[in-house]
Amino acid sequence: MNWLMSKFAMIFSGSNRRYLVIGITVYLFELLVIVVAEHRGASAVLAVGISFWLGLIVSFILQKVVTFKDKRMHHKVLIPQLAAFTGLVLFNFCFTLGVTKLLSPGLPAVVSRTIALGITTCWNLYLYKTHIFNNPLAN
Repeated sequence: MNWLMSKFAMIFSGSNRRYLVIGITVYLFELLVIVVAEHRGASAVLAVGISFWLGLIVSFILQKVVTFKDKRMHHKVLIPQLAAFTGLVLFNFCFTLGVTKLLSPGLPAVVSRTIALGITTCWNLYLYKTHIFNNPLAN
């Protein structure tokens, strides 16, 4: 049991913990946007689309600067990061809308977004850590 607890503590420490805290905060923000957008007459797909893009802007800034402590803002660093992030975002966006479209007849938009977010969170953490926000000088 101690082995399991030590593995759990290792997984949820440092940047992984910050990633999850920021992710959950942005997720709650996105849910609020979905509820407000649907209340104002937006379809499930439109509401999820709006929340996706607003959450994305907040998430990029917080993940870069807070989670991965990447304060490098020189254009030679920032432009490739933005390009890689944009590619990932476009893929995640299509995936998220696809999941919403597939599940929306039977599930609320909030549930569809949650399922898509859970899946994309896993590959995003890996790509952020190993490619997008990886600072070789910090290692």
